[in-house]
Amino acid sequence: MDLLEQLKKLLGLHRKTAPRPRKTKKPTPSPSAAFLQLDASDLLPITREELQSSLEELIRKGDFRFAARGTIPHGDDRTRLINRALLTQGLLTPEELDQIVRIAQEHERLQKALLLIDKDVQKAGTAAVKADREARAKRKEQKKAEAAQRKQDHADAVAQRRATDIVFLGPGVSGRLGQRESEVPRLEALGLPVLATPADVAQALGLTIPRLRWLAFHTEVAKRIHYVHFTVPKRSGGTRTLSAPHGLLAAAQQWILTNILNKLPLEAPAHGFRAGHSILTNAQAHVGRAVVVNMDLEGFFPSIGFRRVRSVFQRLGYSPAVATLLALLCTECPREPVVYAGEVYYVATGPRGLPQGACTSPALSNQVARRLDKRLGGLANKMGLTYTRYADDLSFSGEAALNEKIGYLMTRVRHLAEEEGFAVNEKKSRVLRRNTAQTVTGLVVNQKPSLPRKELRRLRALLHRARTEGLDAQNREGRPNFRAWLAGKIAYVRMVRPDVGARLQAEFQALLSR
Repeated sequence: MDLLEQLKKLLGLHRKTAPRPRKTKKPTPSPSAAFLQLDASDLLPITREELQSSLEELIRKGDFRFAARGTIPHGDDRTRLINRALLTQGLLTPEELDQIVRIAQEHERLQKALLLIDKDVQKAGTAAVKADREARAKRKEQKKAEAAQRKQDHADAVAQRRATDIVFLGPGVSGRLGQRESEVPRLEALGLPVLATPADVAQALGLTIPRLRWLAFHTEVAKRIHYVHFTVPKRSGGTRTLSAPHGLLAAAQQWILTNILNKLPLEAPAHGFRAGHSILTNAQAHVGRAVVVNMDLEGFFPSIGFRRVRSVFQRLGYSPAVATLLALLCTECPREPVVYAGEVYYVATGPRGLPQGACTSPALSNQVARRLDKRLGGLANKMGLTYTRYADDLSFSGEAALNEKIGYLMTRVRHLAEEEGFAVNEKKSRVLRRNTAQTVTGLVVNQKPSLPRKELRRLRALLHRARTEGLDAQNREGRPNFRAWLAGKIAYVRMVRPDVGARLQAEFQALLSR
């Protein structure tokens, strides 16, 4: 529908029959006519045909256009034409039309005033936005500076803490490093050094905090480790893995052994790794008995894990933090070398335990086994037996009545060992009676402590052949330091059989002087 049709519809000109014109009197100008500037022609009646032709003429000229939204049109030909129609048709009075025009003019005036105000407001708003952006940028820079300062302060605090304290030593072992209270009276009563914090341990060991952290840190995979691993043959067959600590760790372990572990009491049955005791004192307790029962604890050192070692130090009165550090210095994981991307990594194949080769392992094993010694000693006393332990070798002896109780004894020993966290190696359990060679920790105890005849005969034969063939020719097993090994064997015989050992020692010296 075009614009003309819309106007016709709006003004009712689309009707087929025109309405009957009303009889109107010729209007007389009103006071408002002066404001509207109306003349007589503006008040003359207008027919529908005249209105339609006038509108069509305006449209053809292009003068007919709608006003902008929010404005009231006035003061041009089209409005004068519409005003005449409204007046002559009686739709509006001159007073009403006058009011509309006044409102239109006031509306235009206010719009212009608002436009000026809008510009001022816009300038003020732009200035406010700019000021706000500058303030926000300043706050942002301030916050960035404060964040950078906090980051630097945190880094400084971390560096300071890392240089003076230890709060983390690896996953699974660091949970008690924050507990720093030691039982000072108990430590003093035992004559032990009073240590409560990692800094105390570092000072006692003569180490810096970073160096102590490096020695004690636990990791599952490492490029460098603190031990040298090697294997030695077992007397019973197979090989045994030994772990020798490097110098710095060995020195720390030696301090722990000298200043702490060697000062601790032990149970009477323990003969291994104890001053004034040896395999000889261990064997002497079972000389001349009708029945000797030997049992062996399987995987003795590796079965004593990190947590059991930490408990040893904590029971002495040391704080959990110190106990954790000392236990980490004295334990290690079994590891296997793995090559990845051209580099060698040492991967843990089991939990931390006492390494065979550390000077602290024997003394710590005696402390962990104290409760086992008490319980087995009580069992032996109840049954009228003698009980001793040398490392992982358990020995019981008694008179002939023991034959009836051997099954009960071995079952109880097995159960008590399991309750204390150990396991009996059934393959090494032996029941020895008088009609056989009764041995305890490698010494024969039938009548008196002695070496097996086979071993004595071997040494005598070796020295005898050396008189004619020379000492070095007797190294048929290819030992790397044969003379030192032979000297050790003779010293061992001299400890058990002083008379026999003295004769062998004289022969050995005579051979060396040639």
